[in-house]
Amino acid sequence: MDQLIEWIATHALLLWAGLLLVAVLVGDVAWRWNFRQREAAIAVGRSPVAIRARSAAMLFMAMMLLFVAIAIAIGAEAQGLLPGFDAALALDLRAHLPPTTLQIIAAITHLGDLWTVAAASVVVLAALLLRRHPALATSWAIAVAGIVPINSGIKAWFQRPRPVHGYLTEAGWSFPSGHAFGAMVFYGMLAYVLLRLTPLRWHRAVVAGAIAMVTIIGVSRILLQVHYLSDVLGGYASGLAWLVVCIGGAEYWRQRSAA
Repeated sequence: MDQLIEWIATHALLLWAGLLLVAVLVGDVAWRWNFRQREAAIAVGRSPVAIRARSAAMLFMAMMLLFVAIAIAIGAEAQGLLPGFDAALALDLRAHLPPTTLQIIAAITHLGDLWTVAAASVVVLAALLLRRHPALATSWAIAVAGIVPINSGIKAWFQRPRPVHGYLTEAGWSFPSGHAFGAMVFYGMLAYVLLRLTPLRWHRAVVAGAIAMVTIIGVSRILLQVHYLSDVLGGYASGLAWLVVCIGGAEYWRQRSAA
C-alpha cells in the first residue's frame, strides 16, 4: 500500500491529466448514448428528454449507495483502509508537489469557490429571466440554492476534520468536499441549461467542458491537501445525486408544461 501511495503522489499531475482525459471520454460516450436516445424518440414522434425517469432513479440510487459506502468507510477507526490511505496520500502529496505547482493549482481551485459560483449563478439566473425562460430559471435557482444547505448539513453531520498539513488553510469540516459538490451541481446544471438553449452542434463541447471543470476542481482539492480523496468522491456522489434530482424535476416540469 505504501508503494502505491508513493507512486500516486510522485505521478500526481500525470494522473490528474489522465483522469481528466478519461472523464471527458466517458462523458462523450454518455453524450453519444443520449444522442441516440434523442434521435430514436424523435423518430417515433416523442419529445426527447435529457434523462429518463428510470435512468434518473437508478443513477440517484447508485450515487446514494456510493456515498453511504464512503461514509461507512471513513467512519471506521482512524487506521482503517480508506482513512489510512487518505492520510498517507495527503502527506506524500505535500512532500512531492513543489510550491510553484501548488500555487498554480490554488489559482485553478478558485473556479469552484463559493463566491465564484454564487456570482456566476446570479448572472446565469438574470440571463435566463431576461431571455424569458422562467421554468429554466426556477430549476436553475433551486439547484444552485441547494448547494450550501445540503453540503453544509452533511458536513455538520459527519464533522470530519480537514487534513492537518494542507497547502491552503480553510475553515469548516472536510467531508464531503464543498468544491466537488458545488462544481458538480453548478457546472452540471449549467450544461443542462446550455443543452436546452444552444444549437445541437454545440452540445458535445458543452458536455465535455462541464465534465472537465468538475474533474479539474475536485482533484485540485486533493492535490492542495485541503481535502482527502474520499472527501472529493463523497462530494461528487452527493452532488450528482442532487443534480439528478434537479434535472429530473426540470424535465418532468417541461414535459408536463408541453402536454
